[in-house]
Amino acid sequence: MRHNAIVDNILLRPMSFLYGMVVGLRNRLFEWKVLKEHTFDVPVVVVGNLAIGGTGKTPHTEYVVSMLKREYRIAVLSRGYKRHTKGFIMADRRSTPNDIGDEPYQIYQKFGAEVRVAVCESRVEGIKQLLELDESINLIVLDDAFQHRYVKPSASIVLTEWNWPVYNDELLPLGRLREPMSGLMRADILVITKCPSQIRPMDVRLFYEHLNLYPYQKLYFSHYRYGSLVCVFPDEVRYMPDLNWLNPDDSILLVAGIANPRPLQRYLRSFKVNVKLVKFPDHHDFGRHDFESIQKAYAKLPGKNKYIITTEKDSVRIANNPYFPHALKQSTFYVPIEVEFLPPAMPQGSMPFADELRRIIKQP
Repeated sequence: MRHNAIVDNILLRPMSFLYGMVVGLRNRLFEWKVLKEHTFDVPVVVVGNLAIGGTGKTPHTEYVVSMLKREYRIAVLSRGYKRHTKGFIMADRRSTPNDIGDEPYQIYQKFGAEVRVAVCESRVEGIKQLLELDESINLIVLDDAFQHRYVKPSASIVLTEWNWPVYNDELLPLGRLREPMSGLMRADILVITKCPSQIRPMDVRLFYEHLNLYPYQKLYFSHYRYGSLVCVFPDEVRYMPDLNWLNPDDSILLVAGIANPRPLQRYLRSFKVNVKLVKFPDHHDFGRHDFESIQKAYAKLPGKNKYIITTEKDSVRIANNPYFPHALKQSTFYVPIEVEFLPPAMPQGSMPFADELRRIIKQP
């Protein structure tokens, strides 16, 4: 997202300054009670970030749901980005990614009847309808709603990437930040995501120094744990490959419509296999021409054993798309990911992430 210095200083920086003024005024209006924050009788957990895309909101939302689903009747509410519908919709077995958005669809597919999943442009209206439709709901999780200040959260979890933390970023359009770094003061928990498995104490200290947190805020570090391959089209697959079986003579076509596919690309290359990335924009709505280009790229791959591997988020759009070539279905898989927190990076005496979140939720 970087340009040359002339474009940055003459065009983008002034635009970022004006954008920051508008965002700052909006935040002041909430602080002055001109704009109203709504509260509800059930706790509301917000998972969000300051930057646009790529920090891992959906995997961390799924982690929160997995952690609390046995203690609460949870509803996950999202705006349903890039869905083809309007208004409030409760996910059910007939729902598609076009109806509710790919990320809510992924969450619904993963948890099914264990949680409620809904979408609505207005989070306030969405929560009201959820509580009217299911009186047993006693915890709401809002995905990507840190800037949606019309709902006052019980707990706010803000994510920032290890390789692109908020303190090394700029406001839109010069950088990726939706609001200034000062917005972090509203967060209860900050999570540094996509960390390496081994973190040096010096790196941890640098994050604490740059973020300059308040005493009430807690900092955690997480990374992704990748699972075994999963079929995108299970009815078409004759056998399940294992990444450990692959060698330098084999090839993978990585198809990714996410903001940052580099961590997955690095993971696949760690198996010493040839990996070619075909990247699409985040939340890309795949069409016939996209699949034709994927088919051509797959045909050009060297090696006897060739596979198409995609992300879990992309898999839900691919699996429901009628244009995906039938000949490629038996070779198409996705890599599931799970969030794992890194206890060695926590200050001595800190509670684990799960316990800290439970403590905040239960506060009066």
